[in-house]
Amino acid sequence: MSDLDILSRAVGQIEDGKMVPYLGPGVSAISGGTAPTSPQALCEVIESEVRVPRRSRGNMWSAAQYVESRKFRATVDDIVQRAFANDDGGVNPLHDWLARVRPPMIVDTWYDDGLLNAFDGDRWGWVQGVSRNGEWIEIWTRAYNSAGEEVDAADPSWPTLIYKPHGIARKGSSMLISDSDYVEVLTEIDIQTPIPEDVMTRRTGRPFLFLGCRFDDQMLRIFARQILKRSTDTGHVAVIEGKLTRMEQRFLEDLGIQRLDLPLSAVVDLLMVPEG
Repeated sequence: MSDLDILSRAVGQIEDGKMVPYLGPGVSAISGGTAPTSPQALCEVIESEVRVPRRSRGNMWSAAQYVESRKFRATVDDIVQRAFANDDGGVNPLHDWLARVRPPMIVDTWYDDGLLNAFDGDRWGWVQGVSRNGEWIEIWTRAYNSAGEEVDAADPSWPTLIYKPHGIARKGSSMLISDSDYVEVLTEIDIQTPIPEDVMTRRTGRPFLFLGCRFDDQMLRIFARQILKRSTDTGHVAVIEGKLTRMEQRFLEDLGIQRLDLPLSAVVDLLMVPEG
């Protein structure tokens, strides 16, 4: 079976609600807007406003931590939120496709709100990771209904749940961005405490299709590994074009993820083929 055949089968599984799409910043890049579409690009935005030490350069999480430590958390939030505000991106066929087929769960790991904006109507919602900076209670996530109103937890009756594990970079929201944001999360994530209950339920028995993701940083690998935990041992697929790092290759092998050496545009092209 060719890579395109495998991809076509995975797309069909998502449309049938049998597979979970896992989106990285590469999917947001399809919109063609001005917002950053990689950790490296977002790090450059942070460094353009605050000079960080050499040891933190090029590392988004470390650069954000330096700014937070020296100029307070509000400065970090302001820089990142402005980077994503008023984005002038155009149509995103992957977001539109997912909003149309509405699988039971979508994992969206980038900070933009493009996927949320693609959804309309009711009977869906999202749950997002939140920073514990300034919090006095044990909180890992917050849940919202389709109207953007905070609710106690994700509703199992929602046909679609969007899971944003790293949060959203917009005013009034929250996100994980600095090293300190992740310290407590990573301490607990192996026992799944920060993973919402409905996410654990919806992933059960379903493989994942990774789109627009790279796993060339340990933080990204840890989160993906824990989100996949107890889902299924077979059937995972990742669309990643080009050369992999040694750790990416090992990560894919460890989790049994079949890598398709295809550009993300191959997915878009497949969606544009008329049925029949």
